[in-house]
Amino acid sequence: MGNWFWPEGALTVLMVGAFILGAFKLKLPISLALGLASVVGAVASGAGLPVRHLVEGMFGYLDTILIIAFAMIFMKSVQGCGLLNSLAAWVIRRFARRPVLLCLSITLLVMLPGMITGSSTAGCLTTGALVAPVLVRLGVPRAKVAAAIAMGAIYGMIAPPIDIPVMIIGGGIDMPYVGFGLPLLLATVPLAILSSLWLLLPHLKRVTLGGQMEEELRRMEEVPLKGSLFLPFLVLLVLMGAERLFKSPLLSLGMPLQFLLAAASAFAVGKPMRPLEVAREAIRDALPVLGILMGVGMFIQVMTLTGVRGFVVVSCLAVPAALLYPVMGISIPLFGAVSAFGAASVLGVPFVLALLGKDQIVVAGALALLSGLGDLMPPTALAGIFAAQVTDEEDYFKVLRHCVVPGVVTALWGLGMIALANPIASLLR
Repeated sequence: MGNWFWPEGALTVLMVGAFILGAFKLKLPISLALGLASVVGAVASGAGLPVRHLVEGMFGYLDTILIIAFAMIFMKSVQGCGLLNSLAAWVIRRFARRPVLLCLSITLLVMLPGMITGSSTAGCLTTGALVAPVLVRLGVPRAKVAAAIAMGAIYGMIAPPIDIPVMIIGGGIDMPYVGFGLPLLLATVPLAILSSLWLLLPHLKRVTLGGQMEEELRRMEEVPLKGSLFLPFLVLLVLMGAERLFKSPLLSLGMPLQFLLAAASAFAVGKPMRPLEVAREAIRDALPVLGILMGVGMFIQVMTLTGVRGFVVVSCLAVPAALLYPVMGISIPLFGAVSAFGAASVLGVPFVLALLGKDQIVVAGALALLSGLGDLMPPTALAGIFAAQVTDEEDYFKVLRHCVVPGVVTALWGLGMIALANPIASLLR
């Protein structure tokens, strides 16, 4: 559909400006700010109020929304049965005298929910919320604790087995989600190690477990750590593994149902829980992310309707070769201020197409890493805001300042993976 009143470049500026106005000036939730920008763009283009396109866009990421919702129920069930608390307490006791291993173990705990759900929010609100008070009592400043949680949650979101930005990029170029395990581990594990040592190690060299710290650990150990608590993860691995191993239609349950069945097994072990309360709490915590996905869907649908998306794609493909890497390193994280998932959809796909001479799996994984940095970009800054929330840090900009160095290193690492995509692919195969 052509634009009757505004050229595509001006519409791009108008839609982004409307989003910033709604998010900053009007203090609307990010999802509503995206909806406002979508309506403004549609009306300015001469399309009027395209209700059909707005509704269709809201459900554009329905598969992703269902995966995140049910994965969050799974994580809340695992947390409710006592596994996460007991595991966190065990890690702290086990590695208290080994600060390097303590840093790495805590970071892995924070990454775990994101690896399962594909959402950085899950890492912040589950294991991030568990380890935050412990790290504060161990002497780590609140802002640094929040920064470590935010970075760990982002790396977990990009790490396998579930990487939603890669799935979105793959869907845009008809590339199946196969063979991404090792590239995504390479994209995240070294960075997770470096960021945890940078942010936490200077404050954890002398750890004492007496006093309030001991009381906190005893509270976390309300349910003793035992093998039966790992039943939900075992069920999930069996369901996912059986589908991939046997490739039978009868075993293709779909990820939402797999998460739901695994969550149900958590009610057979550990502390007693009420299913309805667990589900309600999980959806409440996931609601901001789900709302943003619906807003992003509307935003991208209207961008497509008005020609703005084509304008962005053509502009990306027209970038001179000498400027391609700087443009990727800057534009993808900045567009993540709208949404990391939106950055993967709008910018990730054209940049993959602009780099067809390189291994697409490695390139898509690196672009997903760059898009993950969008969760640190205001005004959405999901990882930064939720990490500040669980650490009781009132000013999340203090958190973001501590994320600058790991964030820059992450962007450079992602660009390096793209530049060396073919040698990396040869090495990993």
